[in-house]
Amino acid sequence: MTEQLSAQNTAENKPVKSWKVITAASIGNALEWYDISVYAYFSVYISVAFFPSESHAVSVMLALGTFALSFFIRPVGAIVLGSFADRKGRKPALTLTIWLMFAGTLMIVLMPPAHVIGLAAPLLILLARLIQGFAAGGEFGSATSLMVEHLPDRRGFAASWQFTSQAMSTILASVIGVAVTTMLTQDQLEIWGFRLPFIVGLLVGPVGLYIRRHVPESPEFAAAQAEKPKEAAAIGGVLRHHKLAVLLAIGAIAVSTCLNYFITYVPTYAVDNLGMNSSAGFWATLVSGLVLLVCTPVAGYFCDKVGRLTFMIPAALAVMVLTWVLFTWVVAASALTVLIVVVIIFSILKATYYGPLASVMGDIFPTEVRGTGLSLGYNVGVAIFGGLTPLVAAWLIGITGDAKAPAYWVLLAGALSVAAILTVWKKLGVR
Repeated sequence: MTEQLSAQNTAENKPVKSWKVITAASIGNALEWYDISVYAYFSVYISVAFFPSESHAVSVMLALGTFALSFFIRPVGAIVLGSFADRKGRKPALTLTIWLMFAGTLMIVLMPPAHVIGLAAPLLILLARLIQGFAAGGEFGSATSLMVEHLPDRRGFAASWQFTSQAMSTILASVIGVAVTTMLTQDQLEIWGFRLPFIVGLLVGPVGLYIRRHVPESPEFAAAQAEKPKEAAAIGGVLRHHKLAVLLAIGAIAVSTCLNYFITYVPTYAVDNLGMNSSAGFWATLVSGLVLLVCTPVAGYFCDKVGRLTFMIPAALAVMVLTWVLFTWVVAASALTVLIVVVIIFSILKATYYGPLASVMGDIFPTEVRGTGLSLGYNVGVAIFGGLTPLVAAWLIGITGDAKAPAYWVLLAGALSVAAILTVWKKLGVR
């Protein structure tokens, strides 16, 4: 295996253009986030097709519960695919993940509704989401490793495109959401219209495969394999020797992931709790995507010059200070303009934190276990603070009767992230 990697590295030992590495690494993350976004955005209609119930609230909770369950398979994908990336290479792992994501999306597009195939419909939708979640488990760690290892001098800017690609996907999903909900009737959306955004997602798969075929393996990975070919890949080794790093990665991702997935829940939140129409929430998420698209790479660019934690710590503290104020304002106003302003503020803070985040998480782990460690830490954090966020938000509102209640969850995530980043700085010396 080592000889194979060395030969490949020699054959491909040419300068690789930054844009090619960034595009190849981030396109799978874009597809993952697009699928997540459209599932969350259209959960109201998905619940009718695949999770019918006498209670609309129960149907939506079942759809969101499936959304949440798919995140708990992600750590399994992180272990299996992250270890694969540390054994066989970043490039083979990224090819496999995009194939799996494509398969899961295709299942949702083709799935007959519950009134046609009965109980098989929700079970197969759950299977599709589990396949997507398993693939996503290995995507972030492998892709971030490829970026920071190919572009070590620009690791903050390069890795920021992991989250910039999410912004692009948010924009695309929001534009399609606005178009579909504006042009189609409620009945059309419930019967077939919700499938249209997933069909668009299918187009990304072949493009991603083509681009990834033309990017060489990470030379840093090849060198690490030559020196320590056996240490890479063992999850036991990661948990024995890098437990603190995994816990810090989980904490570091908490606040940004919580905000991210709350924003995906905004269309449902706007309809069910603020009395707005279906397209209102999509306009807010579209604006959020535009803010993140601009601000995230800017934060990534400047963090390479002035220090990454200089951006992250103030942003996380600002989230904690402003969360309750912003939730109180948006609930009291129940107006689209206020919702958009609140989403913009959260998005600016998220971008400031997000820009440096992926490269900081990558630096927590050494090269030989980076794929496994980064994938595991990221996906456990996303499972807790991503997959559960829409469900927890709906649950908190249900038990309190207060539309501001999701703020408690955001505050908890903010506190954990501040503690984690300060520990990364003090204990590991990552700046």
